[in-house]
Amino acid sequence: MKVLIAGAGRLGTQFAQVLSAARNDVTLIEHDESRCAELAAMPSVHLVAGDACEPAVLECAGAMTCDLVVAATGKDEDNLVIGLLAKRQFGVGRVAARINEAENAWLFGPQWGVDVPVPATTPLISLIEEATGATDTVALLRLSKAGVEVIETAITEDSRAAGHLLGEITLPPGTVVATVVRDGRPTVPSPDERLLPGDELLLVSHEATEQEIHGVFH
Repeated sequence: MKVLIAGAGRLGTQFAQVLSAARNDVTLIEHDESRCAELAAMPSVHLVAGDACEPAVLECAGAMTCDLVVAATGKDEDNLVIGLLAKRQFGVGRVAARINEAENAWLFGPQWGVDVPVPATTPLISLIEEATGATDTVALLRLSKAGVEVIETAITEDSRAAGHLLGEITLPPGTVVATVVRDGRPTVPSPDERLLPGDELLLVSHEATEQEIHGVFH
């Protein structure tokens, strides 16, 4: 599946990492060049710096041939414009758009090109299921065609992994840490990343169970 995501905040970035780990073709658009630089090392995700409200930017990012567009910026007006352009100008088959302000929810519908309205409080699992049409849920999400599980775990004061470098942790076969979220900001971790209490980890695995992941970190 070819996916185009507008907005590299926490939700958009996690969505991109999960779908790219499941071997989808993912492009992430972000207008903030410094944010793009932060995410430059994100594996298997194409980054495009620009304003997704501009048709030329959407076209350059591949909107004409994508299967799904996710408008995940922090501004409702931008998400509506992106949704409308994706549907009306580029004929995208499925468009999901984030609702930041509840009072604007009534706008997020077919009249603005939105197939899947996503309230800001929607968990990642629900966003992925609704946007992609995935129905096979295991742990956070199992993408049935790819056989991939996405498992989330949190580091606490009592976690055996707290204070250790990520490279010191022996993960189950076929498992990678896709994201470390610290103070609300997702990063692509390196083996030298020291895990701290409060960190949230998003792992992608072809084989491990949720219990096995919990055993490794706790």
